[in-house]
Amino acid sequence: MIDIHSHILPGIDDGAKTMEDSISMAKAAVDQGIRTIIATPHHRNGKYENYKLDILRQTEELNASLVEHDIPLTVLPGQETRLHGDMIDELNHELSLTLTNNTNYLFVELPSGHVPRYAKQMLFELQLEGYQPIIVHPERNKEIIEHPSLLYQFTEKGVLTQVTAASVIGKFGKNIQKFSHQLIESNQVHFIASDAHNTTTRGFCMVEAYEEIEKQHGMEVRYMFMENTELLIQGDSVNRFEPVPIKKKKFLGLF
Repeated sequence: MIDIHSHILPGIDDGAKTMEDSISMAKAAVDQGIRTIIATPHHRNGKYENYKLDILRQTEELNASLVEHDIPLTVLPGQETRLHGDMIDELNHELSLTLTNNTNYLFVELPSGHVPRYAKQMLFELQLEGYQPIIVHPERNKEIIEHPSLLYQFTEKGVLTQVTAASVIGKFGKNIQKFSHQLIESNQVHFIASDAHNTTTRGFCMVEAYEEIEKQHGMEVRYMFMENTELLIQGDSVNRFEPVPIKKKKFLGLF
């Protein structure tokens, strides 16, 4: 299994605090059947700034420690970048990196409470530059929950999304769980990932999430998500289907 979103690098954001924490997370990942994981520390979110060269170095150090501890997990470099106006400039100047540092896939985090007005233009410009933006955990964005057509407008234009495993199984509440499955049903989700921060309150939950997806949406959907993570790390085009809007009448009562 591949997990494309984690905060496993030690001491650089609100994820693992120490190398010991990282090792514990790695063991928990392996217990879930994860063999490859992308480290995606927060960047430019108002609290943390983690630049490309630092992430590459810290990923190398963590991989060396995993070998020492005989843990069969490979960590690849990545970044969870909050949407900002200088994203392309940072990429061009090698301050930011794409997922694995060898693909055109790029995580884009929106503020939790709203969708910035310039988001549509910024995502379009990233695509023009040859990048493939992936909006992370849109199911937890307050404005998207209230106005799901906002996300549809992005996915209709080719933007991809990644939903959190914990959301799928209800760890962020029943409303977010319901919305996550509505997004899956409407072909507006392309990846499931853990967004793991630790082994206690924000763990991996990948096995449980895939089981829930298979139960609600079928085995084909489960394996499509799993295949997409493989295609991503190889830098290949992922499976996607024509998105459809979430019907408002079906959506009422979420909040």
